[in-house]
Amino acid sequence: MADIVLGRPAVAPARLHNAGLWVLQIAGAAMFFMAGTSKLTGAESMIQVFAAIGLGQWLRYATGVLEVLGAAALLVPYFAGLGALWLTVVMLAAVIAHLTVLGGNPAIPLALLIGMAIVAWGRRERTVRLFRR
Repeated sequence: MADIVLGRPAVAPARLHNAGLWVLQIAGAAMFFMAGTSKLTGAESMIQVFAAIGLGQWLRYATGVLEVLGAAALLVPYFAGLGALWLTVVMLAAVIAHLTVLGGNPAIPLALLIGMAIVAWGRRERTVRLFRR
């Protein structure tokens, strides 16, 4: 039986955990979809950023594809952990690029890295099941 707190059943911690992960997944999906789309459509600011990195515009396209696919994966329960894991790696590269080449404030990529790392950890059982199949 559920515990009763002030006349209401207490919400199970697992349900709160799951809801919190879904909030991060939906917010992350929106952010990565917008960021990936701007890279794929050739927004001038993205062209300039990747020109400054100096590895060619192919990296802009590759990053955009990873971000859009990662955004979609975050919304599919079976793939959410894997999507969060690969977006964590993408954001790690973005933080490193900001610190070593681009300059500027890496706060947004760092915040996205932390958010996706939380999702990846929270959904790790699903990711493990993917690799065991």
